[in-house]
Amino acid sequence: MLVLVVNCGSSSIKYQVREVTPEGSEPSTYTSSMPAINENVPLATATAGMAGGEVVTKGLIENIGTSEIEDHTQALEILAQRLDEELGGRTIDAAGHRVVHGGERFSAPVLVNNEIIRAIERLAPLAPLHNPAHALGLRAIQRTYPGMPQVCVFDTAFHRTMPEKAWRYAVPEDWYEMHGMRRYGFHGTSHDYVTGKACEFLGIPREQFNAVVAHLGNGASATAIRGGRSFDTSMGYTPLAGLVMGTRSGDLDPSVVTAMLERNPEMSAQEMNRILNNESGLQGVCGDSDMRAVQQRADSGDQRAQLALEMAAYRLAKYVGGYHVAVGGAQALIFTAGIGENSPAFRALVCDQLGALGITLNPALNEHPEGDVARVSAPGSAIEVLVVATDEERAIAEATAALMWERVKN
Repeated sequence: MLVLVVNCGSSSIKYQVREVTPEGSEPSTYTSSMPAINENVPLATATAGMAGGEVVTKGLIENIGTSEIEDHTQALEILAQRLDEELGGRTIDAAGHRVVHGGERFSAPVLVNNEIIRAIERLAPLAPLHNPAHALGLRAIQRTYPGMPQVCVFDTAFHRTMPEKAWRYAVPEDWYEMHGMRRYGFHGTSHDYVTGKACEFLGIPREQFNAVVAHLGNGASATAIRGGRSFDTSMGYTPLAGLVMGTRSGDLDPSVVTAMLERNPEMSAQEMNRILNNESGLQGVCGDSDMRAVQQRADSGDQRAQLALEMAAYRLAKYVGGYHVAVGGAQALIFTAGIGENSPAFRALVCDQLGALGITLNPALNEHPEGDVARVSAPGSAIEVLVVATDEERAIAEATAALMWERVKN
């Protein structure tokens, strides 16, 4: 089955086509890299050879809403033309969409219809930068590929297994009942995927697996895995909570917000939201949001960059310790995503603070982890430390195909 994986933003569409078999999606090796979201590239694609000689393509369509590309429908029409050429006449069987916020309603992938799209639109207040764009992408696929089945895979769904004591906030009851103020959690597709890969690697049945997963990219979150399921997670009502991130503050005293608003009457709630999401985190502490640049500055003696690294590592180490208790003793600490997979220095900075848990790294393995799942802990470490390559697109493609096959079976 050929699955088009779509991640729609307000001004961009990231896409990937994957071949999926009942045994799972084929591994792919890309011959060129996809541009970063913020690069000013209206249309870019990269191709890759797949096992068995099949072809997969991925890329980025950007600047939607500008004179170059007017809207999501036009962007997908351009994409459809490109895919017709690159796939050599092969037909895409289904589209799988990443949707950031599923609220309390969605706890698993769902087949899309108009009512599902309206439900995603109604959740827009919980993810105003994401869900409206996802809905536009869903409607655009309906117009560009009439009749093509679509599946939504929700970032929040994996965390629907959290117990109420973990997801409730200690605020007035009507804040939750009337406004949905609770912990939802994000990066769920990634946390779910790497948990499964770690279980396979360690030979532990998923229902017996307890771990802490650290998804570390520009956005970062930690999840407590208990019995193979999400038990608690660091992101909350929005992706702003939890760890120190590239531009997001992570946890802070709510009175910081009210005090700044009181002292700056001209500051709006929207401006405060922008500062905490776009000008805080590593960016706020040292003026750089890219972990590689921050690490280079720290290595050259920049004290603010070093402080930013230490703050981010300390915050994560605290979460690991707390989640170790929450799951009743973690069997593994898993690092994943851009920073988690590619920064041995940051992994070491975190693990050096976890000696009380009996965690020790093998410096050589940590410096050069090999394979999609790599053990980087020392033989005597009380808790396994793994580096697991995440693949959210693969997970979305496989979830989409599984739902389609189930539909055919029934």
